[in-house]
Amino acid sequence: MEVKAIVPRGYCKGVVRAIDIAKKASCQDDDVYILGMIVHNQYIVNALEELGIYTIDQKGKTRLELLDEIDYGTVIITAHGASEQVFKKAQEKGLKVIDASCLDVIKTHDLIKDKLKDGYEILYIGKAGHPEAEGAISINEQKIHLITKKEDLDNLDPTIHYVITNQTTMSLYDVYDLCEYAKEKLPHVEIAKETCTATKIRQEAIQNMDEDIDIVFIVGDPHSNNTQKLASIAKKNREVYMIESIDDLDVKTLKGKKKAAVSSGASTPTYLTNQVIDFLKQFDENNPNTYQKPVIDKSKILS
Repeated sequence: MEVKAIVPRGYCKGVVRAIDIAKKASCQDDDVYILGMIVHNQYIVNALEELGIYTIDQKGKTRLELLDEIDYGTVIITAHGASEQVFKKAQEKGLKVIDASCLDVIKTHDLIKDKLKDGYEILYIGKAGHPEAEGAISINEQKIHLITKKEDLDNLDPTIHYVITNQTTMSLYDVYDLCEYAKEKLPHVEIAKETCTATKIRQEAIQNMDEDIDIVFIVGDPHSNNTQKLASIAKKNREVYMIESIDDLDVKTLKGKKKAAVSSGASTPTYLTNQVIDFLKQFDENNPNTYQKPVIDKSKILS
């Protein structure tokens, strides 16, 4: 089968940094916990647990609430960042804090804080319940407004001066549409788009893939917002499947297909993506011997 391996794909610099920080922390004597999924990929979470690093996560609970589950040891702040209240509470509990926040997320937090000091209110384009959005909005819940759709902009006070920014993993096309709508509705709005470079170039690569591709696989965890956005962009033109690994690839979907494309989220281990690419390259619909999928070697997830 002909395969187009979309570039770039796989780990962004923020994910690499977070994983390296966690691996180094595993060498210390303290118990080590991660406040939420360090990055949105269950394979990575499981691999870190093998190193003795435990993820504290529960659907619906904020980072502040999750801290109640940790009474001693070291806590790692995930790549998604966290509010100052989280850092303060962890320190008050006597926990050692290691900050693995993505530098692009920190940059957005700094922008928000500076604009708040200048008297602006913030319009934050993000996904409700996402830890990155949670951390940003908790900087000042009265002055920061979560924007998930155009309707969220309709009832805002048009006399207020706003700055609009966004979660770093949002679709750059969705952010553009919301920013343009905000300019129509609000006369005093400034745009400060914060889609990270890694997210931007991956989305553009998906948008501009070869026209003769008839099936697309996006490898990544369903919790990963940037992975979901890649799949959403690809679906505008083609048959698309979001899979966590080779185990989720259904050979039946390949029937009659000539050319496949493969990309992956910024928190997807390269090893898992390469397995999918290599399998597709050797796949021949007319040869059942090529249908056998490889076994995942979990020892290679963090390599």
